[in-house]
Amino acid sequence: MAAKSFLYDQLARLSKALGSPSRIELLDVLSQGPRTVERLARDAGLTTANASQHLKVLRGARLVDAQKRGLFVTYRLASPAVAAFLVQLRRLGESQLSELQLAKTSLAASSEVESIDRATLLRRLRSGEAILVDVRPREEYDAAHLPGAVSIPLSALRRRLRELPRSREVVAYCRGPYCMLSVEAAQILARRGRRVRRLEDGVSEWRDAGLHVVERPS
Repeated sequence: MAAKSFLYDQLARLSKALGSPSRIELLDVLSQGPRTVERLARDAGLTTANASQHLKVLRGARLVDAQKRGLFVTYRLASPAVAAFLVQLRRLGESQLSELQLAKTSLAASSEVESIDRATLLRRLRSGEAILVDVRPREEYDAAHLPGAVSIPLSALRRRLRELPRSREVVAYCRGPYCMLSVEAAQILARRGRRVRRLEDGVSEWRDAGLHVVERPS
């Protein structure tokens, strides 16, 4: 009984650390690459003090690691297993919660752009019919990106349109199925007369499917 109690105590410890929307969001942001506390707070819409408290809880549950360089502390996920868990948590939510199912359906309907599946994307990339564009901020691309992807952050897309050949279909991706960056990018491209589709996968989903991801050496 003692061993069983210990097991459930430790699992409850993880569950407690995940029992906050802000902490789940911080983990999701960190799945895109390391961040300082200040940058995490900004990306998650928190104060630095609040973000620090949430990160303390996550670190206590061994979900994140921290490294101090000079005056700044940089956080990262403790292991790829944490990112994989976030993907599975989202999928569980989609299968069990009608609210998430509706949110995903509404997002797909509002994007005005057709999505593309992995197999079709890989085939079109191999044949040279498509070009894959990562529209996340450059530092996220540098941390990890899909093979063959070029980095054109959403903020730079309009001025860099000439880099995208008209003869090839553009496939935009960002941080996963609920990320709006690729939706906005696809809409911009479609309005400029470009053939465009959206990949719902981000780096975490791609990795979770057992596909290769280009990662910056630790």
